[in-house]
Formats: sequence, structure tokens, C-alpha cells
Amino acid sequence: MEQQPILAAVDLGSNSFRLQVARVEGEQLYMLDGLREPVRLAAGLTAENYLDVAAQQRALATLARFAERLRDLPPEAVRVVGTNSLRVAKNAAQFIAQAEQVLGFPIEVIAGREEARLIYLGVAHGLPQSDERLLVMDIGGGSTEFIIGHGLNPLKLESLYMGCVSYSSRYFPDGKITKNNLVQAELAARSELQSIVADYRGMWQRAIGSSGTAKAITEILELNGYSKSGITRAGLDMLRAQMLKAGDVQKLGLLGLRPDRLPALAGGFAIMYAAFEELGITQMQMGLSALREGVLYDMWGRFHNNDMRDVTVQHFMRRYCIDVRHVTRVARLADTLARQFFGQNVNESALQVLGWVASLHTVGIRVAHSGYHKHTAYILANADMPGFSKKEQARLSLLALAHRGNLKKLQGLLTDSMDCLLAMSLRLATLFYRNRSDVVLPEMTGSFTGTKYYLAMEPDWLSLNPLTEAALQEEVRQWKTLGVTMQIINR
Repeated sequence: MEQQPILAAVDLGSNSFRLQVARVEGEQLYMLDGLREPVRLAAGLTAENYLDVAAQQRALATLARFAERLRDLPPEAVRVVGTNSLRVAKNAAQFIAQAEQVLGFPIEVIAGREEARLIYLGVAHGLPQSDERLLVMDIGGGSTEFIIGHGLNPLKLESLYMGCVSYSSRYFPDGKITKNNLVQAELAARSELQSIVADYRGMWQRAIGSSGTAKAITEILELNGYSKSGITRAGLDMLRAQMLKAGDVQKLGLLGLRPDRLPALAGGFAIMYAAFEELGITQMQMGLSALREGVLYDMWGRFHNNDMRDVTVQHFMRRYCIDVRHVTRVARLADTLARQFFGQNVNESALQVLGWVASLHTVGIRVAHSGYHKHTAYILANADMPGFSKKEQARLSLLALAHRGNLKKLQGLLTDSMDCLLAMSLRLATLFYRNRSDVVLPEMTGSFTGTKYYLAMEPDWLSLNPLTEAALQEEVRQWKTLGVTMQIINR
């Protein structure tokens, strides 16, 4: 992949949409420009988890402005990620289709732990090197991420379903702050935190806050004399007392409190207060970077052969005890066939996907050999896979499901022509290496005319291998059920 001199990241958060542009110089990223819009997407989620029209309109208007800034950048220089609200919204797919048209770039919805990994990557790059273990906390609009890490390496990743916008809407819908609703919000947050307390408490030396809520609370505490530096437990207690005294976020009148932060302040405060209590935090410093910077550094790594997705694939191969020799044979043949089918228009990024799924296509054998491709598909769709977006995982899952067995199950699913080509290549590769040994294969040539797939082979080899010949004829029949023509011809 060719290095781009300018990179851009777009974070479609549940509270704010953010755009960050950076210049690449050697091994450094220099931040050039940033935009932030308080879209408050999470506030537009109905009780049934549908994004309402008003929230969608706010989002699309913001993306139209971002599109102007991104207009001259090539596709490989821009990465757009969606977080919790787009993870949970039942109409996310319809909204994303509109959003991609307006923005002009594809949108990846990332899993909670992947969001946590990228947040830590951004925060860690913005801090001086240290031997301390860090606790990074990022309160978003719909979820809160907690990461323990050392240096640039995250050690524990968690994403909890609580955010400043969702909690403000649930517990402080009219902006009124009472002792009862504040305690209820804090108790709800403390309850969520119970799932991580045992693994997190006492496992770090320094706490870092990331993103808008932590920044807003830091500024309020420092400017009003509640804290000399960062967020402290004593400072939170004073702010809590002031919030109860005012009784309404609109009446707080505190220095450093920006109007756009008011609607989400109470919910974000409750989560922060609960985290201090449950995790034993006494002081938290503000980090200068967050998710968008993490996305930029992750993109930079992909250009420098440091792709987290490759690391994840290698980890899965070890975790699921993959037969490396077998999948390497399959991957090599699948790559060769796919390149032949592509002809002169080889798509390297598609071949990268093919390599990943070829390496992982036997993961499901660790569950059960019968129908293992279905187990593989389920694991690839639902496992935490650092570096991969949900869309990428869905694609790996589809190709894994397609690599063997009856193709009727793919009716209406395997509709993309490029995915058909990849599935064809993988199915043929696994077919030829079905006995999982170093068989000597004949010379074969694949081609694709735009309507038909052809595989040219030595007829003598086929006559000496009747099982493979029968399997190839069955393959022709299977593809016909999807309306795809495949023909075996003599060389």
C-alpha cells in the first residue's frame, strides 16, 4: 500500500462527530486541522433503538461539511469509524448508506473493544514514554471505554454500555439535577463497572482521561478552583455539591462550562464519579489525544507493514491451533487462482482479505469437524478481532461460510461479484487440498470473461484423480444454483 502524505480520520461518535487531518513526515504524524460538531447521535435513539429523523438530519448536515474538507483526498487516505450508537441502532444500515453518499467515503462500524484499542493507541502516542501502567478512561456519548496499557501496548480492553448522552437522556431528561436522580445515575454506572472491577482495580499506576467529558470536567474543576491539576476526588465532590445546589444544568454558571457540553454534563459526571469510586481513582490527568488520533496511527501502521489485522490473524492461528502448513498451501493456491481470475485488474486489498480468510478458514474445527465452516463463520463474525471493523468481519465470515458445502445457503448473500471471485478461488483451493497433504497438482489456469469462470487443466491428470474430477463437476453444479457459470476445460 502506497504511503499517503496526508491522512484523515473521522470519528462518528455518539455525542460528537470529529474530523482530524494529519501530515505524515517519516515516522511522525503532525496534526494539521480538526473539526468537531456536537451531533448528539445517542440522543436520537428511540426506546426501540432506532435513530430518529432529527438525529439523522443533524448527522448528515455535519457530514456534508466534512465532505468539503475531505474532497481532494484519495480513498486510501481517509478512514471513517462509527461507534456505539451505530452499533446498537436497528436502522444503522439504512442511515450509513445515506451517510456514505453524503461523505463520499465508506463507514466502518467498530466493536467496543476495537474502539478501546484505538483510543489507547491515540492517547499513548500523545504521552511521554513511561514505565508506568496506565488506566485510560474515555466517556463517550453511548459507551465508556476502559483500557490498561503499558507504553504503546494495551493490556486490557473493555467497553461498557454507558455514556454521557444516554445517561443524561435517561436520568436528567429535562436538565434537572436532584439528589435522587443523581444517585440513581451513579448507582447505575457503578453497577456497570462491577464487571471489570476485579481485573482493573489496583492494576495501574496513573489514570488518564480522554475525550470531551474528561476535558470538560477538567476545565471546570481547574477554572473554578476545585482542583489545581486534572480531576481529583475532592474536586468531584465540590462539583457534585454545586450541581445539587443549582438543581439544573442551565443554572450552574461555572467557569469553563461551554453551552454545547451542558446537555451531556450530568450523565458524564455521574459516570466519572462512579469510576473514581469503584476503581479507586484519586487523580486523573487529561490526555491530549483520543480515538481519531488512534485511527490515524493505525492507518499509518498499515502503510508500514504494521497492520494490526495481520497480528490478529496470527494470534487466531495460534489460539485455534491452525495447521499452518495446510492453510499456507490453500492460501497460496487461492491467491494464484484469484490473480488469474482478476486478469490485468488485480485488486490487492481483496487479495489481502482472501489471504486472511484462507489462513482462518479451519478455525471452526476446534468447535466440531462436522459443519466446521459454519462454526468458523460464526466465530469470525462475532469474536473480538482487533484491527477489523464489523463490516470486515462480516465479509470474512461470509467467505468462510462459502468456502465449502452447498451454495444454496448463500442465496441472496453472495451477491458482490468480487466476493464471488474470492469465494470461487478459495473453494477451488480447498477442493484440491482436501486430503490436507502436499499433493502434486497439475498446471492449471483460471480466467474470467465477465460472464463465465473457466478453469483449464490437463485432462490426463483428471482421469487419474477421479475423486477430484467428480468434486469439480459438483462444483460446477453448485455455482449454477447461484446463477454463476463455471466451466472446466482442457489445456
